[in-house]
Amino acid sequence: MKNSSISWKNSRIGITGASGEFGSALAQKLRDKGALVIGLTHGPLPKIKDKAKGPQEWLQWQCGQEEKLENALENIDILVLNHGINPQRSQTIKDLDNAIEVNALSTWRLMGLFEKVCEQSQDSLKSRELWVNTSEAEIQSALSPAYEISKRLIGNLVSLRWGNLQAKKLKTIKIRKLILGPFRSKLNPIGIMPTNWVVNQVLFQVELGLNLIIVTPNPITY
Repeated sequence: MKNSSISWKNSRIGITGASGEFGSALAQKLRDKGALVIGLTHGPLPKIKDKAKGPQEWLQWQCGQEEKLENALENIDILVLNHGINPQRSQTIKDLDNAIEVNALSTWRLMGLFEKVCEQSQDSLKSRELWVNTSEAEIQSALSPAYEISKRLIGNLVSLRWGNLQAKKLKTIKIRKLILGPFRSKLNPIGIMPTNWVVNQVLFQVELGLNLIIVTPNPITY
């Protein structure tokens, strides 16, 4: 049975990493359900070839300058933090710094900023949602040490914040944690799960009302 409180139609949904495989597939599925999707990218604004696909709007942002998105976040109902990098097997100081900054710290800052926006909202009865894509690398070994460490950090921070919000009984924001196994993408070209299938599973579990969303063929993760 689906959760009747979820209504995609006319919802404004922001997605970081919306130009990647998972982000773009999620954007299209949500758009098909009637949502208005805003792609948040810290890279160059993509050249849209087909306006019928992907986010209807795009915003550019930079890691370390998350506060500049505050005004934009005020008009977003669901924020999906999905951006990330994978330096593969590199363990240089630079690549480790970049992975921690992009995969963990920028996500953490955006979480705090969105929580602030929700708390200050004039519509205190409006429930907003924050989805954080952490990866099962937070609990299992990955081929990329930098990716594993950064994802483990943000995974633990999300769990910590999740518990604190529940303790505060803050009803203006709901956190959903996405733990996804290996799906095919530029970050993971050897992923075994089709991206569209993963997106469908995520949305199915959201519609069931789950806050902890796991999609993986690995039973150890469960």
